[in-house]
Amino acid sequence: MILDEIVRRTQKRVERLPATFPEQMGCTHASLADAICSARQKNPVIAEIKCASPSGGIIRRNVDMAMMAGVLVDGGCVGLSVLTEPYFFGGSGADIARVKAAVSVPVLRKDFVVDMRQIDETRALGADAVLLIAAVLGDRLPEFVDVAYGAGLEPLVEVRNTDEVDCALATRAHLIGINNRNLATMSIDRSTTRILSEKVRADHRIIVSESGMRSADDVREMRPYCDAFLIGSSLMAHQAPGKKLEEFVCA
Repeated sequence: MILDEIVRRTQKRVERLPATFPEQMGCTHASLADAICSARQKNPVIAEIKCASPSGGIIRRNVDMAMMAGVLVDGGCVGLSVLTEPYFFGGSGADIARVKAAVSVPVLRKDFVVDMRQIDETRALGADAVLLIAAVLGDRLPEFVDVAYGAGLEPLVEVRNTDEVDCALATRAHLIGINNRNLATMSIDRSTTRILSEKVRADHRIIVSESGMRSADDVREMRPYCDAFLIGSSLMAHQAPGKKLEEFVCA
């Protein structure tokens, strides 16, 4: 399974991380949850900057991170997701700093967190939020959520099935991402958000629907089941990402 291979490569990458990271001086963090809740009369979209994916290969070459961040903010996103996984998604931790220097919206670090050192690394990179995948962390999820909050980061906990929803709701996480992509087959089924959203909403968490939004119609279809959308490939593959983003935001 591709997820197993990504995690294996991530574990090897983490082995090279230092035990501690320098404190960031004068860094203020923006709240992704507040940005989502503050959106008025427009769809809250977290726009994702990624250069490649396991399912699609190279999506966009030679991306100027700061320029792309500016384009997407001008297009109306409430936050930015930056993929920092290098082998399968073509990302780098340095991309966080490039994006943070260019925009003021909250920045989510999207990677495959398997070790506590990655939480410290995420804080040192300057991100505001960090992705935590329930399928990757298993019963370690609550501890990682607590440590993320302790580091001044907002955790976005990603789930794909009812068992993972139960695990996520047993944590303090305010942001729950429902991934419509099956990480085993890489296929997409937006009904995942429809099926899982009721239980998450009943617990008063913020729902982010991830993956599978290709058109304004998709956003309109899913709007009753979530509070925000995380959209990447559809934007990055488009010749005019900012214009495509406006379609989602104004759908």
